[in-house]
Amino acid sequence: QVQLVESGGGLVQAGGSLRLSCAASGIIFRLKAMRWYRQAPGKQRELVADITSGSITNYADSVKGRFTISRDNAKNTVYLQMNSLKPEDTATYYCNTENYFINYWGKGTLVTVSS
Repeated sequence: QVQLVESGGGLVQAGGSLRLSCAASGIIFRLKAMRWYRQAPGKQRELVADITSGSITNYADSVKGRFTISRDNAKNTVYLQMNSLKPEDTATYYCNTENYFINYWGKGTLVTVSS
């Protein structure tokens, strides 16, 4: 059974940093692309960053240069380092992957950036 468990969210002032983690189980992690999405209140869920099994990364324009996605295959964990946070980064952040054509989501971790 696939499980994704996010952690690391919290309250931070604008300009601050947070590192999110997503621990995965039930998949062959090293073979899977992993993604971070976020959803702000009243808005659609959006892709923030993704990383392939070969560690090729891709970012939304809104976070380029500020966020870094990485993975540790030994720990079955994907990270999202978020620097220079802005109030508009406030959202619940979700980890996502696909296994046998089924999308899996974590329960999310809330990030609140105060101005």
